[in-house]
Amino acid sequence: MLTQYLPGILIPFAGTTLGAACVFFMKETLHEGVQRALTGFAAGVMVAASIWSLLIPAMEQAENLGRLAFFPAAIGFWLGIGFLLLLDVAVPHLHQGADEPEGPHSGFSRTTMLVLAVTLHNVPEGMAVGVVYAGYLTGSASITAMGALALSLGIAIQNFPEGAIISMPLKAEGMSRGRAFWAGALSGAVEPVGALFTIWAAGLVVPALPYLLSFAAGAMIYVVVEELIPEMSQGEHSNIGTLCFALGFSVMMVLDVALG
Repeated sequence: MLTQYLPGILIPFAGTTLGAACVFFMKETLHEGVQRALTGFAAGVMVAASIWSLLIPAMEQAENLGRLAFFPAAIGFWLGIGFLLLLDVAVPHLHQGADEPEGPHSGFSRTTMLVLAVTLHNVPEGMAVGVVYAGYLTGSASITAMGALALSLGIAIQNFPEGAIISMPLKAEGMSRGRAFWAGALSGAVEPVGALFTIWAAGLVVPALPYLLSFAAGAMIYVVVEELIPEMSQGEHSNIGTLCFALGFSVMMVLDVALG
């Protein structure tokens, strides 16, 4: 059974790794406008994935509740928000462009906290891929193999720029290219781990699948609003982040509907 879903859950990690490899080919740090564009694109993908790949299937799976089919989706969504809020408060990390770290005081270096920030960001993405594959493996009529693959591809597409966004600043902070690459790549390793854990958990409690789908959606939306939207809006006013958000949203929507 592992061979049925392992390639799918590794695709997003491959996207992060390829993006991190940009540190070997690009001489300077990413231009502010490019970072805004890539961050906006990633945010658009995550919002569209939360709607079409997670929240809508969650409500479809609870259709036996009739007019209360929204209930598992709403509860799971808020649990996901709360989970990421807890991680945000409990784990020391530093967002791109910020001077002051968030979370409890620690002796971690700036580079370590930058990596932790991206790792926190990747947790809900891994859960999202895992829970969609869990839905497919448990025979959910609302989730197909191609639909699960569409989500993996969408996450991988937005992980590529994310890999570059983390590895390039790490090099600018003084890391060697090799160490910056490995730090960027390993920040995405939490995704397949989170996916495998979620598949295992969903297999134990199949009726909880609508809650798990919406949990992943809530966690992803938290990341978008708390981290990505502020980052794409930093500095002098520009519309590039908004336009790339719309592009990312469109790409993920098309992938999910066309392949799902």
